[in-house]
Amino acid sequence: MKLDILAITAHPDDVELCCAGTLLAQIALGKKVGIVDLTRGELGTRGTPEGRVQEALDAAKLLNVAVRENVGLADGFFQNNGAHQKAIIPYIRKYRPDIVITNAIDDRHPDHGRGGQLVSDACFYSGLRMVKTCDETGKEQEAWRPGRVFHTVQDRYISPDFIVDISDFHDKKIEAIRAFKSQFHVPEFDENSNEPQSYISTPEFLEFVIARAREMGHAIGVTFGEGFTSARKLGVKDLSAFI
Repeated sequence: MKLDILAITAHPDDVELCCAGTLLAQIALGKKVGIVDLTRGELGTRGTPEGRVQEALDAAKLLNVAVRENVGLADGFFQNNGAHQKAIIPYIRKYRPDIVITNAIDDRHPDHGRGGQLVSDACFYSGLRMVKTCDETGKEQEAWRPGRVFHTVQDRYISPDFIVDISDFHDKKIEAIRAFKSQFHVPEFDENSNEPQSYISTPEFLEFVIARAREMGHAIGVTFGEGFTSARKLGVKDLSAFI
């Protein structure tokens, strides 16, 4: 299955928080979109690794993505090294995305910046034919390098290189975030839970996520937006791209 866009991020729920609206918008345009989570988020203050995997699948159904997989790297302890790059490359070659979306270049959580660089480097090495990988059946994979790698804006504010209008999809994005009921403020879950409070489980955190989307939207004259950065300069063939 060839995908147009593949979002590869460190934790289940990173995609929902930072680029779900963009994925929904692209799916509405007929694009094929998938998600790969690097870890199961097993170091999270709340929930269980198994529970988070199920929540990720629930969110994937809401987003209507074509596929969601998990690499199974160690939460908090994966590194940007050859072994972990080679763990990601088979997914890039399997789905051959034109665009990869990944974590922020720097953020409050160390996994985010490290994950973003890991995925970016894996995308480059995936294009080298002398880097050998095999698919699930043991067949050697062909080299593939995505045309673009975009980084999200997460907890820390980073001035975006471009912003996507997600106004029509913001409500569905929030619904997908709430699918991670063990992680975020979901009143009906919290009422019957003994889970400890965490940085992201307060009502204020979800308000911040919504406010960030409003801030990004305001910058381009719409209601809600999601911002991205790109290491490579962006260009257009003609000015109609801005109309």
